[in-house]
Amino acid sequence: MVRSRHFLEMLNERNIDEKWVNITENHDDGTQHFIKQIQECDNKWLRVIVNIIVDPNREVTVFFDRRLRKIHESKG
Repeated sequence: MVRSRHFLEMLNERNIDEKWVNITENHDDGTQHFIKQIQECDNKWLRVIVNIIVDPNREVTVFFDRRLRKIHESKG
Protein backbone atom coordinates (compact mmCIF):
# COMPACT_ATOMS: atom_id res chain seq x y z
CA MET A 1 0.00 0.00 0.00
CA VAL A 2 1.23 3.49 -0.86
CA ARG A 3 0.69 6.42 1.48
CA SER A 4 -0.07 9.83 0.06
CA ARG A 5 1.92 12.81 1.26
CA HIS A 6 -1.28 14.20 2.79
CA PHE A 7 -1.80 10.98 4.73
CA LEU A 8 1.72 11.08 6.17
CA GLU A 9 1.34 14.75 7.07
CA MET A 10 -1.94 14.03 8.88
CA LEU A 11 -0.37 11.20 10.88
CA ASN A 12 2.31 13.58 12.02
CA GLU A 13 0.11 16.66 12.54
CA ARG A 14 -2.55 14.75 14.49
CA ASN A 15 -0.13 12.57 16.49
CA ILE A 16 -1.65 9.36 15.14
CA ASP A 17 0.30 6.12 15.61
CA GLU A 18 0.40 3.98 12.44
CA LYS A 19 -0.41 0.80 14.43
CA TRP A 20 -3.92 2.13 15.18
CA VAL A 21 -5.30 1.35 11.70
CA ASN A 22 -7.93 -1.41 11.31
CA ILE A 23 -10.20 -2.29 8.29
CA THR A 24 -13.95 -2.16 8.90
CA GLU A 25 -15.91 -0.48 6.06
CA ASN A 26 -16.07 -0.60 2.26
CA HIS A 27 -17.72 2.29 0.40
CA ASP A 28 -19.23 2.46 -3.08
CA ASP A 29 -16.91 5.33 -4.03
CA GLY A 30 -13.91 2.99 -4.26
CA THR A 31 -12.61 3.68 -0.77
CA GLN A 32 -12.10 1.46 2.20
CA HIS A 33 -12.39 2.99 5.68
CA PHE A 34 -10.38 1.75 8.61
CA ILE A 35 -12.00 2.56 11.95
CA LYS A 36 -10.71 1.81 15.41
CA GLN A 37 -11.31 3.19 18.89
CA ILE A 38 -8.02 4.31 20.41
CA GLN A 39 -7.82 3.96 24.18
CA GLU A 40 -4.50 5.82 24.36
CA CYS A 41 -6.26 8.93 22.96
CA ASP A 42 -9.21 9.23 25.32
CA ASN A 43 -11.16 6.55 23.36
CA LYS A 44 -11.38 8.69 20.22
CA TRP A 45 -12.39 6.97 16.97
CA LEU A 46 -9.70 6.93 14.29
CA ARG A 47 -10.74 6.83 10.61
CA VAL A 48 -8.30 6.09 7.79
CA ILE A 49 -9.52 6.39 4.19
CA VAL A 50 -7.84 4.24 1.53
CA ASN A 51 -8.33 4.41 -2.24
CA ILE A 52 -8.66 0.73 -3.23
CA ILE A 53 -9.22 1.43 -6.94
CA VAL A 54 -5.55 2.26 -7.58
CA ASP A 55 -2.80 -0.35 -7.53
CA PRO A 56 -1.09 -0.27 -5.16
CA ASN A 57 -3.82 0.95 -2.80
CA ARG A 58 -3.22 4.45 -1.47
CA GLU A 59 -3.89 5.73 2.04
CA VAL A 60 -5.49 9.11 1.38
CA THR A 61 -6.18 10.70 4.76
CA VAL A 62 -6.46 10.00 8.47
CA PHE A 63 -8.40 11.76 11.24
CA PHE A 64 -10.21 11.30 14.54
CA ASP A 65 -13.88 11.03 13.63
CA ARG A 66 -15.92 13.29 15.94
CA ARG A 67 -19.21 12.06 14.48
CA LEU A 68 -18.51 8.49 15.63
CA ARG A 69 -17.53 9.70 19.07
CA LYS A 70 -20.82 11.61 19.44
CA ILE A 71 -22.84 8.61 18.24
CA HIS A 72 -21.16 6.23 20.69
CA GLU A 73 -21.33 8.70 23.60
CA SER A 74 -25.09 9.10 23.10
CA LYS A 75 -25.55 5.28 23.19
CA GLY A 76 -23.42 4.87 26.31
